[in-house]
Amino acid sequence: MQGEVIYIYDTTMRDGRQGESVDFSINDMLLLTRVLDDFGVDYIEGGWPASNPKDKTFFEEVRKIELKHAKIAAFGSTRHAKNKVQEDMNIQELINANTPVVTIFGKSWDLHVHKVFNISLEKNLEMIYDSIAYLKDKGKEVIYDAEHFFDGFKDNPDYALKTLEAAVRGGADNITLADTNGGTLPSEVREIMAKVREVIKAPLGIHAHNDSELAVANSIEAVQNGAILVQGTINGFGERCGNANLISIIPSLVLKMGKKLNGITEENLKKLRDISVFVYDLANLMPNERQPFVGSSAFAHKGGVHVNAVQKDPRTYEHIPPEKVGNVRRILISEQSGKSNIVEKIKNMPGLADLVSNESLMKSVLNRIKELENEGYSFESAEASFDLLVRELVGRKEEFFDCVSFTVNIIKNQNDFVNDALVKVKVGNEIEITADEGDGPVNALDKALRKALAKFFPKISELKLVDYKVRIINPKEGSAAKIRVLTEFEYDHSTFMTIGVSENIIDASFQAIRDAFNYFLMKVSEKD
Repeated sequence: MQGEVIYIYDTTMRDGRQGESVDFSINDMLLLTRVLDDFGVDYIEGGWPASNPKDKTFFEEVRKIELKHAKIAAFGSTRHAKNKVQEDMNIQELINANTPVVTIFGKSWDLHVHKVFNISLEKNLEMIYDSIAYLKDKGKEVIYDAEHFFDGFKDNPDYALKTLEAAVRGGADNITLADTNGGTLPSEVREIMAKVREVIKAPLGIHAHNDSELAVANSIEAVQNGAILVQGTINGFGERCGNANLISIIPSLVLKMGKKLNGITEENLKKLRDISVFVYDLANLMPNERQPFVGSSAFAHKGGVHVNAVQKDPRTYEHIPPEKVGNVRRILISEQSGKSNIVEKIKNMPGLADLVSNESLMKSVLNRIKELENEGYSFESAEASFDLLVRELVGRKEEFFDCVSFTVNIIKNQNDFVNDALVKVKVGNEIEITADEGDGPVNALDKALRKALAKFFPKISELKLVDYKVRIINPKEGSAAKIRVLTEFEYDHSTFMTIGVSENIIDASFQAIRDAFNYFLMKVSEKD
């Protein structure tokens, strides 16, 4: 490690996996390794081989993968105070992992030395030196994580620096300063980094946690003050409030600071959104729609004034072009929309771009949107329903099926409920009548309608309902209040939302499901 080049160190599979509700199978970890390697990440931390069998298995399996760029790192701690380094089980497991890189952490804060290790300050320095020197003697590239360094420095700067000096004497290739509790401010990072650089000449890195929502800022501040290695996780996964989010750090370094990364090119940044979504999928978590750079709302514009300005020059309300990070600009439709929103939205709808020059037509569409919003509809998220509505208003909506009627029954049977639905659909000149049961009335209706349509449109089975939201619009009306239902469906790794509004929750649900099926069939027909 040298020069002005910045190295990216990913710890999603170890530190990120410590986050609540985050876990990966061995296969997930191997898939993620390939993705990160292809992206250009320099170091991929695979886990702690001494802590659990899964991580040991990963290191055995990852050796079978031919990587293009990344180095695999095994993670562990300095030797135990009672052990000789060559007899320490944790150190031996790091060697047995057979990785080119080993990352070990040691204590920088005298509080931890006294109260957690219950040893002398000098003994801790010996443990740091012995562990690193032994691993270097075994031919490993060693990254030393100075745990709790910033808190330790604030309490006892002389001793915190001595721990780094011990790591330097041991031969550490990089010394990464960790804000383990996540409570340090960017100004403190700047000041402390400057003092460290006066004493420590080895390459420095940063490992920040997000407990004060400053992990990204602290990482960038560290780079501005000499750090050449940045540790973090995809989407900021990690213990408590998470780790520094590489999805935000990487484009900030490249696009805003003009930094050269060792493996990630500006062209590779176009993969950023796909990588973010991929990792959410691996963890079985919903993506954060408001996540900077890659979230679906990151470049979404709602107010008419904003949209009008963006049409003239996107820089007016966008800090970077969304395409640079694999994202897209989105124009939202709501009661706050102006004609600019409608025009921009319709301009990007297949087969409708020619309509935007018709001002009277655009005005009528806008007026109808506002009428429906007043009735409780909200097209801001339900873009699929908006698409179908516009096509209906301009006479270009294709009707793939007509639901002639449906019946939903809820039967109390002893201590349980039986929910079934009967639907009658017409496709062309054919009538199909189908029934099915479900976990609830809406699920039964969804299954019955899907079964009826499968005879005519087999691909309907590819459409998955992934979210269902219900909201009371006018709660003061009590049981007669209007219900708004939003459904989110997924197919071919993309999602869309539809809406239904009614005093009857079943009817509102049916409207949203019907729109979803029609929208899906329209998209499939466009591909065919």
